[in-house]
Amino acid sequence: MIKLDLMNIIKNIAATCISVFVLCYTAEAQIGSPFIHDPSTIVECDGKYYTFGTGGGGLISEDGWVWKGGAVRPGRGAAPDAIKIGNRYLVAYSSTGGGSANGHVGTVLTMWNKTLDPSSPEFKFTEPIVVAESNGHEDCDAIDAGLMMGPDGRLWLTYGTYFGYIRIVELDPNTGLRVDGNEPVDIAISCEASVPIYHDGWYYLLATHGTCCDGANSTYNIIVGRSKSPTGPYYDNVGRDMTQGGGKLVLASEPRRIGAGHFGRYFIEDGVEKMSFHFEADLDMSGRSTLGIRPLLWRNGWPVAGEILQDGVYGMISERRGTALELSVKTVRVAGGMRGFGMGGDQPIVKVESQRLEDVEEAWPHGEVPVRLGADMYRPHQSWEIRAESEAGGSLGGPYYSIRIVGTQRYLTATQDKEVTTEEQFSGSAEQLWRIEQLSDGTWRIMPKCVPGCDETLVLVAVSDGTTSLGRFNYGSDNCKWTFRKH
Repeated sequence: MIKLDLMNIIKNIAATCISVFVLCYTAEAQIGSPFIHDPSTIVECDGKYYTFGTGGGGLISEDGWVWKGGAVRPGRGAAPDAIKIGNRYLVAYSSTGGGSANGHVGTVLTMWNKTLDPSSPEFKFTEPIVVAESNGHEDCDAIDAGLMMGPDGRLWLTYGTYFGYIRIVELDPNTGLRVDGNEPVDIAISCEASVPIYHDGWYYLLATHGTCCDGANSTYNIIVGRSKSPTGPYYDNVGRDMTQGGGKLVLASEPRRIGAGHFGRYFIEDGVEKMSFHFEADLDMSGRSTLGIRPLLWRNGWPVAGEILQDGVYGMISERRGTALELSVKTVRVAGGMRGFGMGGDQPIVKVESQRLEDVEEAWPHGEVPVRLGADMYRPHQSWEIRAESEAGGSLGGPYYSIRIVGTQRYLTATQDKEVTTEEQFSGSAEQLWRIEQLSDGTWRIMPKCVPGCDETLVLVAVSDGTTSLGRFNYGSDNCKWTFRKH
């Protein structure tokens, strides 16, 4: 974050955080007041999610979907990052730098807190400690901190902007201080807002390329390189060194949200990861900078931004065998049957209409109807309308959805027997609300907000090729994974 005067940025962010209101969003956008610039990696504290931004403030969410202002960190400054270590929280942030105020003279500081809840009696940040600095004359800028705890328990900090190199330095995970004798290492150039992460034997450097702070004209985009060592060298997918300008694209802009930057990783469980960032300009939100969250996927050893499921009509396909979720009703045959194997002589070619709801609905029983799995034939009893329920909240990075047979009021519902059925009306109850999130391999898991009389977190599973139920999530099993086919 380097292109505008820092004080103006702080004023703008403070102004946006004053407004607390909820708008109707398309499914992929956070709701509430998700206004933030340069967000830190999201961290959880006592059941709530926190992220900090430039200017000293930040956002809080109870569910990860509806956000409001209120997170507090002293020091103001720019581009923070946060990480939980043991039972404490370490926050790093930058004082000036980035071409703002004092130019490229800056410092990176760290401080601790036992809690991130500003209403807690234990909320008190320690005095900040300088761990990196720049004097304005060297080829690095001490701004845009990124924190990573490696698999060996070593703590690393990256920093830097377009003014020069991105550098990495080791910190003491017990004190937040720089490790004695540790010298910064140059690991990238032509980017900013970097953060390292570890995955499957590789260290990945996520960074932001392009221009910021120009609203809808910003060209921010998130890039990545990888290395076998936290200190590099980091290469992209075609072998370019990030110190020579390399970097594979992870995420750029979307149709109504422009300029993705400031990557953060949130690990939920095996196979379920999220990436946080900001959009430089959300065109549905007056062009303001807003928080973005997407599933984090891994394809061919590289991180990829996933999707939030859009409202639409789908076939819900099990990875177990490719069978489709359907109402357990008597199959109604399409009129016509076999037309023969020959050319048909002089008979004219006519269009055979697809089966319609009115062709079959009278044969369906009334009341509650369970579901099963069957061959996907694009039939009415297999076509599900999935819609984000804007008033129902959500989970980290996604809304809750209702799922119903198209053209009917038959809604997918979890039962107290840990089974799945359809009910003929939508009550908005927790058992009729579904969390649908993309997994690391690109498939999806489908889970009810609540199962009546059950405290377990369960997901929709294929028990057999033809039977479905609710069970525990296991990323290693295709029984728990689903895809969506447009109907």
